[in-house]
Amino acid sequence: MQKFIIEPDMRKGTTVTITGQDARHISRVLRLSPGDSLSMTDGLGTDCTGEIINITQTLVQVEITAEQAAGTESPLDLTLCTAMLKHKKMDDIIKQAVQLGITRWVPFFSGRSVPLSNPKKEVRQVERWQTIARESLKQCRRSRLVEILPPMGFEAVLDLTRGATHKIAFWEKSGRSLKELKTQENTGTVILIGPEGGFDATEIRMAEEKGFRSYSLGPRILRAETAAVCAAGLVQYILGDLGGA
Repeated sequence: MQKFIIEPDMRKGTTVTITGQDARHISRVLRLSPGDSLSMTDGLGTDCTGEIINITQTLVQVEITAEQAAGTESPLDLTLCTAMLKHKKMDDIIKQAVQLGITRWVPFFSGRSVPLSNPKKEVRQVERWQTIARESLKQCRRSRLVEILPPMGFEAVLDLTRGATHKIAFWEKSGRSLKELKTQENTGTVILIGPEGGFDATEIRMAEEKGFRSYSLGPRILRAETAAVCAAGLVQYILGDLGGA
């Protein structure tokens, strides 16, 4: 069953009031009725189960019957940083990376980024990305909202990620395999993915000066959006929970 996100102002005691698009989806698409159960999350890691007590096409009232810590969140604090691509490609990265359990997503501008920075558009872009992330979270039944940061410069993203245990820059010219990545007590993992055309040598050198190590994703040249999703999945397999218990 799909999860629905409940904001603090939607809840009074054990009663949750859902309005807007989610209410329409529950009533018109799912065609639920009073007495039916509903799965919800507070977006902070706690899941709720409730029973519908009142429903119209614009409003759904739910009585919470149980609460529990989420079992769908990765133990890995994973930050995915991707160079700016054309907007549809960024949308696709978010949809899939959220399903793979990332903690936060940081878009950035590098030397070969397309498009270039446009502050007037970036506010709307971030709002759109947050909406996409929320919808992907509900679909894959996660319980913690992904942090979406506004686009920033390359040096800023390097400074933002200081303190992480693993700092991984994927670069097609690297001779280092992910097989060398070792599990250890982890204060956070950061993945750095370049734009179409990849990082240049100067950017990799800057990243290495900030504690990053470059790794290869294999002998084939991947599209930037493919590399982002592949990298997140592989790192979750090695350090997170995609490898099973």
